[in-house]
Amino acid sequence: MITGTLSKMKSTLDNGVNYSLPVGDTDISLNSLIGKSLKLTYTGNIYCDACGAKTNKSFSQGHCFPCTKKLARCDMCILKPETCHFAEGTCREPEWAEQFCMTDHIVYLSNTSGLKVGITRANQIPTRWVDQGATQALPILKVKSRHLSGLVEIAIAEFLADKTNWRAMLKGDNVELDLHEEARRLLPQIDAKIYSLRLQYGFDAVEPIQNDIIDISFPVTEHPTKITSLNFDKDPVVSGVLKGIKGQYLIFDTGVINIRKFTSYEVTAEY
Repeated sequence: MITGTLSKMKSTLDNGVNYSLPVGDTDISLNSLIGKSLKLTYTGNIYCDACGAKTNKSFSQGHCFPCTKKLARCDMCILKPETCHFAEGTCREPEWAEQFCMTDHIVYLSNTSGLKVGITRANQIPTRWVDQGATQALPILKVKSRHLSGLVEIAIAEFLADKTNWRAMLKGDNVELDLHEEARRLLPQIDAKIYSLRLQYGFDAVEPIQNDIIDISFPVTEHPTKITSLNFDKDPVVSGVLKGIKGQYLIFDTGVINIRKFTSYEVTAEY
């Protein structure tokens, strides 16, 4: 029995994805628990992921309300990078932004619930794809900042989805795609936008890249046919036989739970 606050699941990609669940200072290896019983009991306590203060409600995936008002990682531009205001001198944490936002980002195509476009920091590959439950991924462009990646993503999103249908992703219904062919079809449609960004921010602001398609297999023995969402706020006990893990979801025979949604919730794990 282990008690501690939840963090998003850690993953490594080798011959398939290997997961561990951080509960306090302990990382529980999950792949070996598939086919076995796992019980998570919410104690009723939530501790801010940033300052550690006890809070009655979690905001922005594990933060107390005061931290959401002062931390750059909780600003709206994290969800909508095209609204970045770093250049205006109004960033909440300029030093943090220099490290996390004003660095190389990758624009990619992935196959989650179907074809979508996404962005991530270059050093978050392949973690970002695993967290989204992508079975295939292909980097197509390198850009100089998070702001620029957001502008490019918006341009591509005129022709392609930029959101994942999480229910379809968990059901595993997506078929294999030729992401190289999809890239060849899409990129000419945003040539004018890329040219405009290069004129404004420099020729190296947006650069095409050539990569192989990355295939990702998840430890799932049985995909759910009907999605029942489990929620600590409605029922403090989540338990059942673990059937698999995909994205940031634990798949039980009783339903599914998004671990990332409950970051900073204190739980007791029994297995």
